[in-house]
Amino acid sequence: MGIGAEERLILEDYLRERGQKMTRPRETVLEAFLKLERHVTAEELFAAAQRLDPSIGQATVFRTIKLLADAGLAREACPDEGARRYEHSYKHEHHDHLVCLGCGAIVEFKDPAIERAQDAIYVKYGYRPSNHRLELEGYCPVCAKKKVGV
Repeated sequence: MGIGAEERLILEDYLRERGQKMTRPRETVLEAFLKLERHVTAEELFAAAQRLDPSIGQATVFRTIKLLADAGLAREACPDEGARRYEHSYKHEHHDHLVCLGCGAIVEFKDPAIERAQDAIYVKYGYRPSNHRLELEGYCPVCAKKKVGV
């Protein structure tokens, strides 16, 4: 299969189940999103999609990123930090985020101790795990120096 072929099939199936069709603009947005292997705002995705098809509209991009999220191909990343950002979710391992409150930089990380602690909390309170999202906020080394004035 070509790049994005599996994702295209997933989106097509999702749309078909809802009586919708895969359109060329939706394909363009999907292609642009898959090429951006990072946290991306809808505005950044719009710019990337326009590079592939200058006629694509902003509303189409914004609606399509929502469809990608609903179909399980994208997920919101760091939703409390300014502009909504999306990242790939299909065939991408779980990770947490460290967010700089100064410059907005996002670091992805995995920590087995944090995962074990979260599992213990589920057990302690009798919850059945479904999903979790962890964002730690602070200042990166560059912004911390600026903030302290060093």
